[in-house]
Amino acid sequence: MSKLRSDVSVEQLNLLGGDCLPGMFELEMMELAEGTLKSRMVIKHSHLAPNGYLHAAAIVALADTTCGNASMAHLPEGAISFTTIELKSNHLGTVRQGVICCEALAQHLGRNTQVWDAVVADEASGQRLALFRCTQMVLWPKL
Repeated sequence: MSKLRSDVSVEQLNLLGGDCLPGMFELEMMELAEGTLKSRMVIKHSHLAPNGYLHAAAIVALADTTCGNASMAHLPEGAISFTTIELKSNHLGTVRQGVICCEALAQHLGRNTQVWDAVVADEASGQRLALFRCTQMVLWPKL
């Protein structure tokens, strides 16, 4: 089972996404620990769907980025990266403003795959907005 890498920090994870999609969404990784990563996103108008509610893709971006960063921080020694091979989200509610938060929890940290569950919630009320699960394939150097 993979352990939390000592060479990965929240600050590094936030820098990695700065000029990519996580940066566009202004996602912020908050707290990294063994088997978990917490993050948040302040809702902007650009995160809304035309109906005025939070777009499902914004929720998935937060959950998938959080799980992906958690995977990066838990790669086995010698692995070079990972890629998402499956994801699923169940949306339970929505919000129009405020801050949403995410907590990713490792369910399986193997040599070749990792499985992560995440809960996305309204930060103020704690109301669950989505349940998310993804499977990551661990990438190894080519010989």
